[in-house]
Amino acid sequence: MTPDVIVVGAGIVGAACADALSMRGLRVTLIEQDGVGGGATAAGMGHLVVMDDSAAELALSAYSIRLWNQLVEAAPLRHEYSRCGTLWIAADEEEMAAAGAKAETLAGHGLACELLGAEALYACEPQLRAGLAGGLLVSGDALVYPPKSARILLDKALARGTTLLNGEVVAIEDHGVLLADGSRLQAAHVVLAAGSRSSVLLPQLPIQPKKGHVAITDRYPGFIRHQLVELGYIKSAHAASGDSVAFNLQPRPTGQILIGSSRQFGTDNLAVDPAMMTRMLAHATSFTPALGKMNLLRCWTGLRAASPDGLPLIGPSALRHGLWLATGHEGLGITTSLATAQLLAAQICGEPSAIPFQPYLPQRFERHGSTGMAAGHA
Repeated sequence: MTPDVIVVGAGIVGAACADALSMRGLRVTLIEQDGVGGGATAAGMGHLVVMDDSAAELALSAYSIRLWNQLVEAAPLRHEYSRCGTLWIAADEEEMAAAGAKAETLAGHGLACELLGAEALYACEPQLRAGLAGGLLVSGDALVYPPKSARILLDKALARGTTLLNGEVVAIEDHGVLLADGSRLQAAHVVLAAGSRSSVLLPQLPIQPKKGHVAITDRYPGFIRHQLVELGYIKSAHAASGDSVAFNLQPRPTGQILIGSSRQFGTDNLAVDPAMMTRMLAHATSFTPALGKMNLLRCWTGLRAASPDGLPLIGPSALRHGLWLATGHEGLGITTSLATAQLLAAQICGEPSAIPFQPYLPQRFERHGSTGMAAGHA
């Protein structure tokens, strides 16, 4: 039977799209060339974090965290869910002022947050180095283990009749795809949710890979209680060029410490870069000196799919008839996967959406002529 929708990519975004579309009664075929929840989903740190670099980013991430809260409510342990909150670290008074502005923005959207002076900061996290100005605690942020969450979402879709097809898509066609074995599959709608590989299949897309490194320690329960992020992370996260590192630690439910983050442009080589890893670890240790005495168990890399304006592409594309995009999430793919799926499904089914979808439409790049995206009909 011909599916209504083909979803390309079974990472967290593709699995969420399959779940949302099948929930609406559509026949879905999900195509994945590797394992479910692989790629950037497996490489990512798994944070569910509200980001407010723009009004559109705040709306998407806040909406998605509400959806995550609903999803994990029944079985948080299956997702390895931990509502640890995020503690944004202010190194000096300038960053403390930025924390205050961030608090005002989040509170204005009904999000629980608390400004902490230096004394309160160290009461929360005594392992931080001396001399920091304070921080902002966003208590609703959380962590999951993304590959498990992707599998849970896919299993929900499979229970509704979704088909999982193991195969390599080598071309996106009008209302269909071409597979490496020469076979073709057609549907009214094709959803491209292949992360950084999306621009390999469609080079016209304004998507570039950002390579990131992650490391994980042995078990040190209680070393930190919150996800710790420096306020300078925001500049690193949305930089358009140049290599950078930022302080980001997470206390995993296992007692291990997950260490990030780094960004490198102009490469899709997944090999660990020793110089970049050393730089990232040194920066993390500068915030939490005792980290330098811990045993590292493993380090790895992944590729984030980044758009020019830091927002994902969610909606119809002019590049092929029947094509829809769900890509370009950069470092917020885990956080915003559920909202992405709901916004996309609402558009495909002609339903009203919970938040406006216009800021994420791919046509914003076509309209401004900032890419080589061709004109056409979705």
